[in-house]
Amino acid sequence: MAPATHPLHFIAEAGTNHGGKLSLARDLAEIAANARADSVKFQLIYPEGLYLPELRTETGAYETSEVFEKRRAMMLTDDQWRELAAACRDLAIPMSASVFDERGVRLLDQLDAPYLKFASCDLNNSELLRAGAATGRKLIVSTGMSTLGEIERAVLDLVAAGASDIVLLHCVSAYPAATRDMNLSMIPTLASAFGFPVGLSDHTESGAAASAAVALGATWFEKHFTYDRSADGFDHAYAMEPQGLASYIDEVRSVAQALAPSPKKLRPAEEAVPPRARRGLWVARDLPAGQTITRDDVVVVRPAGPMAPNSAADLIGRTTTRPLARYEPWTPEAVR
Repeated sequence: MAPATHPLHFIAEAGTNHGGKLSLARDLAEIAANARADSVKFQLIYPEGLYLPELRTETGAYETSEVFEKRRAMMLTDDQWRELAAACRDLAIPMSASVFDERGVRLLDQLDAPYLKFASCDLNNSELLRAGAATGRKLIVSTGMSTLGEIERAVLDLVAAGASDIVLLHCVSAYPAATRDMNLSMIPTLASAFGFPVGLSDHTESGAAASAAVALGATWFEKHFTYDRSADGFDHAYAMEPQGLASYIDEVRSVAQALAPSPKKLRPAEEAVPPRARRGLWVARDLPAGQTITRDDVVVVRPAGPMAPNSAADLIGRTTTRPLARYEPWTPEAVR
């Protein structure tokens, strides 16, 4: 598969790294904007829409779910989501979120998000996928921990529900993921099998996998980031800090530029180099007019001259048309 010829989209994935604080969420959006991401994405989690609130023990008793309570403590209210959306508009960076229940779909739709994101855990959640499709918005679907058959079922569910603007993100659901485990050859496979744009949800700790993904045709990239990897929370430890995120985006964009089709082999950055790096044909010694030229009369050294080295044989055996000085460049007019 040829590398993409249209623009890349970088999703700066803030997740729940705001810890339930609107001020931190705004800060994360600003980090994403400063890194020149194309959008910032959070996770819109209503705990009751994703987790059991209590867990039944072996004795039959019930105990409070620790993860449920942690997620509740890290929630933003609906009004705070609205404030955050307004702040992102002020920063000129589109905002969206991963949604995990129909309540989240409805709120994100009300916020006029540029896309809805479905995490890998919901690839087989047909009801939720159909709810997202019903909004008519672009849908970003991660495909971690899935088989091709499961991806096919999800795509069929979405299309049957009216979705047509879909992006599939190749994903390896390991946190962090090793570059050697990224199975990047699946990117052209997904594009060929389903006919939708394909991207990479990247949990590695460098830009290597994303750079290779560009060459394989990926156009969307999702990368977790944080203000501080040592902060307390679910996703900080494997997320990139601000400078790392900016460098990651710059690196992958540069690779995309390097892969862009060009009708010319010689690039503008090289055009000033040949005059000093290439060799020319130079007169080895003073020569009178009418002198028959031998190989010893020609030196092939830097810098470049009017005649290229591969013209040296054209000079041998011909005669000079005028006197020539040592280290003068050979020219076609100097011989007959």
